[in-house]
Amino acid sequence: MPPDSLLLDSLPPDPLLRHLQACNNTALPGGRLPLWLGVARIGWVTPAVAGLLLRLGGIAAADGISFHDAGALAATAAPLAEAGHCRLRDEAFDLRETPEGPVLGVLDRGAVPCLGVLAQGVHLNGLLRRADGLHVWMGRRAADKAVAPGKLDNLVAGGLSAGLTPEQCLVKEAGEEAAMPPALAAQARPVSRLGYVMAAPEGLRRDVLHVFDLELPETFLPVPDGEEVAHFELWPATALLSALRTGDTVKFNVALVLIDLFLREALVEDPDGCLRAGLDRFA
Repeated sequence: MPPDSLLLDSLPPDPLLRHLQACNNTALPGGRLPLWLGVARIGWVTPAVAGLLLRLGGIAAADGISFHDAGALAATAAPLAEAGHCRLRDEAFDLRETPEGPVLGVLDRGAVPCLGVLAQGVHLNGLLRRADGLHVWMGRRAADKAVAPGKLDNLVAGGLSAGLTPEQCLVKEAGEEAAMPPALAAQARPVSRLGYVMAAPEGLRRDVLHVFDLELPETFLPVPDGEEVAHFELWPATALLSALRTGDTVKFNVALVLIDLFLREALVEDPDGCLRAGLDRFA
């Protein structure tokens, strides 16, 4: 994984680069302290969070805060929420030092950005190929979502819950969010792994996105769940690319997924490799 501090500020102007810059808007440590679980550096915390962790059993290390036990670290989630640093989600995420590394424990999803812990998720490009070109199914996020309300989202997207593989998570999310039959969702092809490090209101997002493509039949019509997604829209890829270049109608990390798709479909030129380098920066 390339250095966390490598940012995109030196890249030349491009209408799509602003999305990469928005998702990679901070350098580490950036005033944060490393969070250790044993010998594994698993996160980055602000001084305010570090102070609370010390009162919750954390140990002051020479260069950060350390916990020896994953259970003790997981138990800090509720006090962190009570202190206003996060909002509990009642969903466990696996704790890993790297995307491929062993599971070191679990943590409530809501505390993940507060502790700057690595998170993983799945994103599905639902593709329909017609005589007039490629079309992409997009979901319109519900207006009451805490993050990116009303923005365009992938047909299926979701965080990787503890104990699940990306493929298992994709099938689960496809059924829940779009009423997609498991047999159809299982045909999705893994195509990319993207990543970014972003300072956000909820904390530090160190996210890895497992991207899948699925060629859909004309007969498939996604059905929204009424909670995550308000409705689905079928976009010509060229119109979606135009919207991505000129506006902010797309959820911030979904913009990365779409740029990756358009590069692979040769709808976007990247002669100097800046776009691809930005997408792969933390993969």
